[in-house]
Amino acid sequence: MNEKQKCFLSAVAYVHNNENCAGVFLKKIYEVLKNNFEHFEIICVDDASSDRSHEAIKEVAAGLTDTTVNLLHMSYYQGIELSMNAGTDLAIGDYVLEFDTVEMDYPSSLIMDIYMESLKGYDIVSASPARRQKFTSSFFYKIFNMGAAGNYKMRTESFRILSRRVINRVSSMNKTIPYRKAVYAASGLPIKNMQYECTGERLKGRDKLEDRYRKNLAADSLILFTDLGYLFSIRMTLIMMVIALLMGVYAMVFYICGNPIEGWTTTILFMAFAFFGLFGILTIIVKYLSVIVNLVFKRQQYMVDRIEKITK
Repeated sequence: MNEKQKCFLSAVAYVHNNENCAGVFLKKIYEVLKNNFEHFEIICVDDASSDRSHEAIKEVAAGLTDTTVNLLHMSYYQGIELSMNAGTDLAIGDYVLEFDTVEMDYPSSLIMDIYMESLKGYDIVSASPARRQKFTSSFFYKIFNMGAAGNYKMRTESFRILSRRVINRVSSMNKTIPYRKAVYAASGLPIKNMQYECTGERLKGRDKLEDRYRKNLAADSLILFTDLGYLFSIRMTLIMMVIALLMGVYAMVFYICGNPIEGWTTTILFMAFAFFGLFGILTIIVKYLSVIVNLVFKRQQYMVDRIEKITK
């Protein structure tokens, strides 16, 4: 591409204990954006790293005097979703690149491939590794896609590009975004996924804190963005209502045809009526909760300690 792009582009990257690759990532991203865009910014979100991640970023950013590099420090570990919400809120670009990790297992040229694809009319274009997903990830997305509305099938993603239109739309849908990929997919705007052949393996696994966060996020996402929890609850309450009704019928039949102990029939009928009413109430409550979740999701807030403008 000979002529640089005129639009303003923001790159937001999530960093958590990535001292071995954060600096390298920043260099590569800077080179790609410098060679292809007239105006751009880079925002690194440090999610309370316990290693030298922020120092590695500062060392590289010190030599990047012709662009803006911001290092956003989260007050404490808050996970990728709230951290990236904070970074995206700070971004001012016409397009925003979201990097869920600074470990690059793809060629730098893929970034521009994703951008050029977005110019074909897609508000969201994501990049996913073509390699086979881990069993836990594959199982989660299989279950998620079964219960989620829409035709777009989600899978593991490394990064994505968003137009300002999709950012404005999801912001109007919900003040904070509990699971970005699901909200983007539900935005109703054109979306596309591109797969790439991996050029290397990821350097590190997740620490216990991040692993626990991801598991909780998966469970919350299944409840918030699919109908699986609602359908399971409704069906179970209906089944229990039927069982309670059958208990009442059995008690009446046994009373007429058998020789029950005095008070037994009355007790069983009362219990059957009580359980029938209880599960009927639970059905209504589950429905109300489902409506509330669909309207407001969960009210989450992120808290930022400080923002450092490393370069001017």
